[in-house]
Amino acid sequence: MGAGVSRIVIPAQARSLLRRLNAAGYAAYAVGGCVRDSLRGETPADWDICTDAEPAQTAAVFSDCRTVLAGARYGTVTVICDGAPYEITTFREEHGYSDSRHPDGVSFLRSLEGDLARRDFTVNAMAADADGSVIDRFGGMDDLRNGLIRCVGDPALRFTEDALRMLRALRFAARFGFSVAPETEDAIHALCGRLRAVAPERLRKELSGLLCGQAVKDVLERFSDVLCVLIPELTPCIGFRQWNYHHKYDVWAHTVRAVEAVPPTEVLRLAMLLHDIGKPASFTLDKQLVGHFYGHAVIGGAMCERILRRLRYDNCTAELVTLLVREHGFYLLEDSPKRMRKLLSQFGEETVHLLLQVRRADGIATGTAEGAAEKTAVAERLLESVSAQCVSLPQMKLNGEDLLRLGVKQGPQVGAILKTLLDAVLDGRLENERDPLMQAAREMIDKSDVFL
Repeated sequence: MGAGVSRIVIPAQARSLLRRLNAAGYAAYAVGGCVRDSLRGETPADWDICTDAEPAQTAAVFSDCRTVLAGARYGTVTVICDGAPYEITTFREEHGYSDSRHPDGVSFLRSLEGDLARRDFTVNAMAADADGSVIDRFGGMDDLRNGLIRCVGDPALRFTEDALRMLRALRFAARFGFSVAPETEDAIHALCGRLRAVAPERLRKELSGLLCGQAVKDVLERFSDVLCVLIPELTPCIGFRQWNYHHKYDVWAHTVRAVEAVPPTEVLRLAMLLHDIGKPASFTLDKQLVGHFYGHAVIGGAMCERILRRLRYDNCTAELVTLLVREHGFYLLEDSPKRMRKLLSQFGEETVHLLLQVRRADGIATGTAEGAAEKTAVAERLLESVSAQCVSLPQMKLNGEDLLRLGVKQGPQVGAILKTLLDAVLDGRLENERDPLMQAAREMIDKSDVFL
């Protein structure tokens, strides 16, 4: 194991906390992700501190600040300074993980090295003193330089302690574009089944982080078995040949490429991960040995909703991703304002933008659809021009009060006339101008006494 020396810049508030602990006679260090991110040239989201002070002693040092002792059992005191929370945790070692998440017990230590030895990966097992000098006992800086995610100590032991660490390893690999060390990768493949015991909420957070990583394609290709533990419905997609000249890749290989081809947002990456999940269940082979997947989007939409509910995604995310999966096979002519107006009327501008992103990625990932990006760009320009036109009832230059003045009875018949008029506007058969709309309404009323 290598040791390294370097320096990072610690912000004033965190440095002040470290020095207050030092002044009281305690060792104190910034630790973990804040050191890692600083060495990478990134701005840490927060600064965690470790110390040989026990929780009561830490609280006494910061008696003039607001402190939260909810985590004191595990050695953590949260100190609130200038409205920002800082977790200050006593050096500790952990004993037993009967729930594969929390230690059954902890023992406080006097040694920084003992505390670092319990951490998950070498890149997260570095500390820095108040002057910013980095302490690296397990080769974390070498692994950062070499782009490697490697467990501290025995990978099997680390993953047995907390199974979620396997998914964290993949999230870090995807986020940083790192490789997973061979012994760590072997342990993940061997033990990934333990993820079934992890709470869905914890899986969800790591899955979304993984999917939004820059190197998501490499991770999905190397660790499809882990994804199938989280989402067993993906299993039939692995290696499923499509038997169709429109597709160069099997369903999973196509899916992986589609995930990479959309912007790294949670909704779009989830949609592409699940967009073809209904294909194996809908597969048919015709007499010419050509494969078809009739209704796969609808089947996939139903599967998608169940999966996202099971993983405890919020309602807004689950509903939007399900819509994108269910509707991803929509038909659009890039030069058809009529079709675009109808899409806008049905889904709204924001969702149509997302559907176009899905369509673009789906086309690119076939490996055969030349010009998918260019066609989508044309459709985006069409969307921009059409979005200012009338695509909904509030935009129509005739409303219910106008119909009442024409003598239409209050009730559902008002909505029926308005909908008919809107359909005519969307089809391009009627201008969205008050006079032609009034004339069309009068003609509808004259032809039928149902509305009077």
